[in-house]
Amino acid sequence: MNLLNYTLRIADSSLISAQRLSEWCSKGPTLEEDIALSNISLDLFGQANGFLEYASEIDGSKSADDFAFKRNEREFYNLKITEQENGHFGDTIARLFFCSAFNFLFYTELSKSKDETLSALAAKSLKEVKYHLKHSKSWMIRLGDGTEESKLKIQESLNSIWQFTGEFFEMDKIDIEISDSGIGVNNTSLKEEWNKIVNDTLDQAKLTRPEDMYMQTGSKKGLHTECLGHLLSEMQYLPRAYPDAKW
Repeated sequence: MNLLNYTLRIADSSLISAQRLSEWCSKGPTLEEDIALSNISLDLFGQANGFLEYASEIDGSKSADDFAFKRNEREFYNLKITEQENGHFGDTIARLFFCSAFNFLFYTELSKSKDETLSALAAKSLKEVKYHLKHSKSWMIRLGDGTEESKLKIQESLNSIWQFTGEFFEMDKIDIEISDSGIGVNNTSLKEEWNKIVNDTLDQAKLTRPEDMYMQTGSKKGLHTECLGHLLSEMQYLPRAYPDAKW
């Protein structure tokens, strides 16, 4: 049961991140960036599918589609940062950067897992996440060290999304058990390196690191912001409206 929950946490964060980014399709600030964000979204959907398929295998009674489309809000375990609305381009880039920096470190460690399936999925995901981090970091620097307006907006984005970054490094009983068994990752151990990536990027972008504040929490218990309910209502509409449809 703990392995199932652990796998769903990874899958859900990828799935919700993908769904959010997919909303940029045909709305990007430039054609090139429209394609880039759409491709990153597809990468994340692919990662989510891999982990959901493994969750299905562990569970034995539900399919990957069941997990994606037939769970309610309280049954999702994605990090709260992934469900936040896109806002303007800077908001999306800040969210993507923070998530990609964490995912890069997380998948690097998970690729060493004793669980061969998780290890393989992490290694495959890592190849894509390296690009996600490079792309979002580049935009952070361009916006921060760009015009007066772009610098102001990306700084506001950082300040707004910062409250959701604390969840990256939380460890509950499930995380500790899976980590101690050599299967999962000790998220707390990733914080120092994550800080280095973030601080280095913000220095290059001439941006100010937000001060630590109250951090949002609760996703491991299925607690979310109101953003997730709206996202799921759109994402799950067709499969719920036509449950017997074949695609």
